[in-house]
Amino acid sequence: MIDGELSQADYLKFTSFLEKQCGIVLGENKLYLVRSRLMSVVRELGLNSLTSLVQTLLSNGEPALITRVVDAMTTNETLWFRDKYPFDILQNELLKELATSNRKVRIWSAACSSGQEPYSIAMLIKEYQKKHPRSFSAGVEIIATDLSSKILAVAKEAKYDVLSINRGLPESLKNNYFNQTPDGLFEIKPELKQLVKFRLLNLQDSYVGLGKFDMVFCRNVLIYFSQSNKQTILQQIAASLQSKGILFLGASESISDAVKYFAMNRSSNGLYYRKKDN
Repeated sequence: MIDGELSQADYLKFTSFLEKQCGIVLGENKLYLVRSRLMSVVRELGLNSLTSLVQTLLSNGEPALITRVVDAMTTNETLWFRDKYPFDILQNELLKELATSNRKVRIWSAACSSGQEPYSIAMLIKEYQKKHPRSFSAGVEIIATDLSSKILAVAKEAKYDVLSINRGLPESLKNNYFNQTPDGLFEIKPELKQLVKFRLLNLQDSYVGLGKFDMVFCRNVLIYFSQSNKQTILQQIAASLQSKGILFLGASESISDAVKYFAMNRSSNGLYYRKKDN
């Protein structure tokens, strides 16, 4: 029987390691989360305890093991059109603004998980283009990033089971943008898939290589970072945005001390932030 316990000393060492690797701050009472995410790794490696895994991880720092553990700790469930209001704002207010741009429109989905967010954005753009054939004449590019190489592989494959496909996806969009495979999965059609490019990225690293964006979705991820890391991330996002660029955060997140970079905009559907021109 595998031992899932961890001493307080080892737990604190692990949380310090995790924050250093990817910025995630677990706090003092999340052993249950560590246990639920890492016991499968313990079994895969043939170890007899969670303690053995943590001590092995901390002692040898093997890149493959670090990647496996970080993947396990950062993989989160998601759904199509999550929280709804950002997509309502995009569809009803902001696409019209972006559609007339004389340069390629670039949107960044940060912490994209298994791809539902960037593909949801892509579907709204395609639907808008059907109604306005001359829109986005210079093209659209959606960059989707995540820290987990494992979850990015799922997003790139763009195949979803029945349970995943039914979480927030309207039937009409499922019919328009998915093909059902012989094994019962639902695969994103090529016309939609080509709008999205996936890249491995730690939000603690530099974003310079990503280029400039008109809009950034960075939702439900800042809550896992320390206050100082959060401010650094928001500063880097501001630098990555074009003049008057738009930022969406999660419903429970705020820009906090980054008010010098962003102005809050309220609409009937919710709120978003726009980069200030300093």
